Amino acid sequence: MGKFMKYAHDFIGEFVGTFLLVLFGCGSVAVTILFSAHVGLLQVAVIWGLGVTVAIYATRHLSCAHLNPAVSIAMVLGRRMSFSRLPIYLCAQFSGAFVAAGLLYLLFAGSIAQYESINHILRGSPASVKTAMMFGEFYPNPGAGLSAVVTPLTAFLAEAIGTFVLVFLIFSLTEGCNLGRPDDALAPAFIGLTVTIIISVIAPLTQAGLNPARDLSPRLFAMLAGWRDAALPDHNFGFFTIYVLGPITGASLAAGMFVYLVEPLMRGKGKGSDACGCVVIQTTKP
Repeated sequence: MGKFMKYAHDFIGEFVGTFLLVLFGCGSVAVTILFSAHVGLLQVAVIWGLGVTVAIYATRHLSCAHLNPAVSIAMVLGRRMSFSRLPIYLCAQFSGAFVAAGLLYLLFAGSIAQYESINHILRGSPASVKTAMMFGEFYPNPGAGLSAVVTPLTAFLAEAIGTFVLVFLIFSLTEGCNLGRPDDALAPAFIGLTVTIIISVIAPLTQAGLNPARDLSPRLFAMLAGWRDAALPDHNFGFFTIYVLGPITGASLAAGMFVYLVEPLMRGKGKGSDACGCVVIQTTKP
């Protein structure tokens, strides 16, 4: 029973946290497209960052709030979480994102249909990318204008680099030997701020997925809801290579760099200091 409850905590924490993240983040994209509720990239990026922050605060006592398969994989590679718990985290994250996409569609289905009617958009046609982008990401960002030239390689690098920075800073902000980190109570706010900054830079290229669950689950929902092939950024599995493998690659590299290069340097510098006992703050329960 105790083992079941432990995994139940993990699943519920990751499910609820990822649900909140996608609900707030994709919701901000939806209301911007449908109602021009927000002006400019920064406003949407701030909402994404705030969504990440409140989702972490709401659930980190249950599962430590990875809310992102790339982060969970990085934590396994960085020896912060056992591999046996990874399937629970991944199932919860993808499920939470899918349910959030369904709820958003329930809220805005009528408005989406009206928008498509007014703008003469046939759902499932190539033009319906303008509404499909409320759920999954596309490259170049359909709202970025003609100046955005993004090849598949550029898109992959953008997602990998953006996730590398995010995961590297997550490790830095939660590492006990990093004397420069903020108080534990403030770490979620700084992680959310990091997401805001990265989106502000990367989103004009790829919409800044940085999270395989945030992209793949809403994208699959959009395919089932009538967008079909229009929900895919290309026909060469670009959605998988760029928005799933890209973040996982960046996160894995960040974990390796931190654990094998930066963390030993922090430990070495902290020797002899009472303030730094080189005890890693738990990013997940043992």
